[in-house]
Amino acid sequence: MKRPHDYTIQVRGKLVMLSQPLVMGILNATPDSFYAASRMQTEDAVARRSDEIVSQGGTMIDVGACSTRPDSVPVDMHEEMRRLRIALSVVRREHPDVIVSVDTFRPEVARMVVEDYGVDIINDVSEGRGEKYSDISADNAENIPEMFKVVADLGVPYVLTSVQPDLRSMLLCFSREIAQLHSLGQKDVILDPGFGFGKTLEQNYALMGELEKLHVLGLPLLVGISRKSMIYRLLGIEPSEALNGTTVLNTLSLVKGASILRVHDVRAAVEAVKIICETKK
Repeated sequence: MKRPHDYTIQVRGKLVMLSQPLVMGILNATPDSFYAASRMQTEDAVARRSDEIVSQGGTMIDVGACSTRPDSVPVDMHEEMRRLRIALSVVRREHPDVIVSVDTFRPEVARMVVEDYGVDIINDVSEGRGEKYSDISADNAENIPEMFKVVADLGVPYVLTSVQPDLRSMLLCFSREIAQLHSLGQKDVILDPGFGFGKTLEQNYALMGELEKLHVLGLPLLVGISRKSMIYRLLGIEPSEALNGTTVLNTLSLVKGASILRVHDVRAAVEAVKIICETKK
């Protein structure tokens, strides 16, 4: 079994080492993401946000154009593509060397952003379910999801996000899905336990308590808990007040072996990584 400091991914033909965790900054090209300060719709706003992520030490920029916040209604595919074309044009122009991820559950969108904009990573919050991403009862046991086929064909790293409610069901589903991906020739799979997706507040914290057990699968972990409801509902605050709670959980995730932190607040996450890495020298 690989240990966290052994993990690597291939990006544009180059090996990216994950021995020191990386920080992925969130850039939402949406009008309705749950954290209002993360919404970037104009070209100037996208440029400023991408500059901020890079200047604060972010290694990756995760661009999303279809909100998956609780109770949201996804925009149609054409609108998601339109927003992404604007945002990705700016990000690629301003920071051509940064690793760019796109947050989408639609295979058609994944293909477009990789083929037209050279996107490096596909970040799929749906566990391959596509439009049924919120239906945790959906059964993929018999059929290989179309998204799996597309990312394997594109040859880019894929973030597989779980919508399962607990560790046991997550391990069972991840094991099957990883086998499906590998059968298609997919090389790089990054696992996201999916905090906030298909889980109650109590289930989110139970999963955080057992996070390190996912390393039995031998793949790098991405953790995205930035300002989520598991923090602000527990503490009785607003998302705008949830930075301290986010940093606590990011730090705990690093201790448990997370390789990538997906965050709104890049500087705070970069500082957490630096401090944790110093303790391991």
